[in-house]
Amino acid sequence: MKIKTVYIILYAVSLFLLLFSACKSVEKVGTVVAGEAKSSLDFFNSMQERVFQYETLSARLNIEIITPEKNLSSRVDLKMVKDSAFQLSIVPMLGIEVFRIEFSRDSVKAMDRLNKRYVAEGYEQMKGKLPVDFNFYNLQALFTNRIFLPGERTIQPEQYRRFKLTQDGPKATAKTSDALGLSYTFVADGEEKLLSLHATDKEEQYHLYWDYKDFRMVENQPFPMLMDIRIVSRNKQSGKGVLSFFRVEPDVPVTLDFTIPSKYKKITFDQLMKGLSGRKNE
Repeated sequence: MKIKTVYIILYAVSLFLLLFSACKSVEKVGTVVAGEAKSSLDFFNSMQERVFQYETLSARLNIEIITPEKNLSSRVDLKMVKDSAFQLSIVPMLGIEVFRIEFSRDSVKAMDRLNKRYVAEGYEQMKGKLPVDFNFYNLQALFTNRIFLPGERTIQPEQYRRFKLTQDGPKATAKTSDALGLSYTFVADGEEKLLSLHATDKEEQYHLYWDYKDFRMVENQPFPMLMDIRIVSRNKQSGKGVLSFFRVEPDVPVTLDFTIPSKYKKITFDQLMKGLSGRKNE
């Protein structure tokens, strides 16, 4: 696996970084066909008003990783405090956590319990390693079905002009780009529900597809219970991830703990990535 592909995989959730239930009956929500075209202001205001509202979020899901080499599946517990931090806990069997990763506003931490090692690095340390305008708020938006501006915390009305909006047929597309030249295409339906994101580099050799499906009502709000994520490298699919949510609970008490045992060895993020991707020292 090429280095650049590995880092794009990191951005796509750090989903492929992870390699290694009580269900509630909920009402399914369909995709709504667009009516008359709206002004840019009305369209984006509507998207902002209809996003999933929460201050804290607790969820249980299954994650399936599909690569050319292997298929893996595991239960994942997600805890999020909006605009502060969120954690993914990997619990593959017997309720025993083997891996935990936390994204906060200024850093990323990962704990590998199997090998008794951990990573704690600020985003400033990671600049130059990632081929994206990496931002905690953008990653948070991906998990909660929200449109975002690359590198920004929020979208203000005066920033709507940074999107090129096209309303044609049953769907609308909003295109923008980041400071490093990657392009982002968001697709929404007639209710301005976000249906997908497609991100690609200038040469269109690397692609991230993040599709939102199976919308159901959660506390009277539509939420995509299925997120389908694909990485395409030079016209070949190099990885796929499927997030299947079983339980989504907004605004419940959430505690984020990342206590690192004293015997754990600290390594760099690059060392962890090399170990998980099978790369040798380069």
